[in-house]
Formats: sequence, structure tokens, C-alpha cells
Amino acid sequence: MTDTKLITIATRNAHKAQEIAAILPPHFTVRTLADYPALPDVEETGTTFAANAALKACGISSALPGLVLADDSGLCVDALNGAPGVYSARYAGEHGNDAANNAKLLADLRALDAATPTARFMCAMCLAEGGHIQAEFIGKVEGHITLTPAGEHGFGYDPLFVPCGYTCTMAELPAEEKNRISHRADALQQLIAYIRSSEA
Repeated sequence: MTDTKLITIATRNAHKAQEIAAILPPHFTVRTLADYPALPDVEETGTTFAANAALKACGISSALPGLVLADDSGLCVDALNGAPGVYSARYAGEHGNDAANNAKLLADLRALDAATPTARFMCAMCLAEGGHIQAEFIGKVEGHITLTPAGEHGFGYDPLFVPCGYTCTMAELPAEEKNRISHRADALQQLIAYIRSSEA
């Protein structure tokens, strides 16, 4: 029988935490930064997703017991030279304003007259303990941007992103399907394989 392990997901984003918790093995007790309201946020000053994930994982794990999993993820649109990229959550200026971020992305693409621009969701994850990196993982899902938002599920740019092999947006997919194909799921499957190998 596998012992229960504590893991803190270094986010206050409830949607993100729910997605990660749904994919992690059941012997993990999951907490988030919402369980530690006095803990200050780690400033994301990195220029890559991996750098930001490492900053958060190492910073938070220096202050909390057990494993800490941090991710930095976002949308990279080829027609915009990889933007919004690491600025995905604050593309329109205000952090976490999904409606404003989506509106800015659509305006930028329409200005370029880009009909179905190729894009990908990227996710960098970092697992740390005691302020030290234990492992790092990169996940992605390829697709394109639709200029007509659709779907009520998910969050962020999900209503605009159509994954390769699908005719609907990420926001139109059931949570179970999104959690199977997403960039976050890709990185988490690598994490789970790492955990299983370390526990063997």
C-alpha cells in the first residue's frame, strides 16, 4: 500500500488546481496556496514558462513542508511570434482577466487578418522540496485559434483554442476529455511516471 503524500500546488487559481488534482494519483493529499493565505506570492520574473515554474516551486517549497508542484502555462500563437506566451494571464494588463485577455488576442489577430492561426498551449511544471528542484516537465497541445469563441467549460483561452484533431474548442470539451489531452495533462503524465519510478 502506498503511503499518503502531501503535495501543495503552488497556485491560487481554483480551476488550475482542480485540473491538476483530478489527474494526480489518489494517494496524494492536495493543498493549494489558498490553504496558506498568509504566504506571499512569488513574483514571476522569468522569461520562460520553465523559469517561472522553478521560481514558484522553489520559493514556495522553502516555506512549506512536503512536495510543491508549480506550473507556468500559457498560449503561444505563431502569427503573434509566440505571444501571449509567459504573459498569457496578464496579456491585456490585468492579471487573470480572461475576458479582457481573449478580447485583446482576437483584436490582435483580426488586425493581422489571420484566419485560423496555428497555436499551442504550453505547460512547464516543476516539482520541488525544501527549496530544491526535484524534477521538471514540459507539456504541450497543438491546435489553432478560432475567431469565434465557443464553449462554457474550462478557463483562460479555452473558448478560442481548437486542439488538433478536433472541430470544437477546448471550452466545449467535457472536463474528462480536456484532462486527457491538455498541455497540463501531458506534463502531469510525465510527473506521474516520475513519481511511480521513484516509489518503485
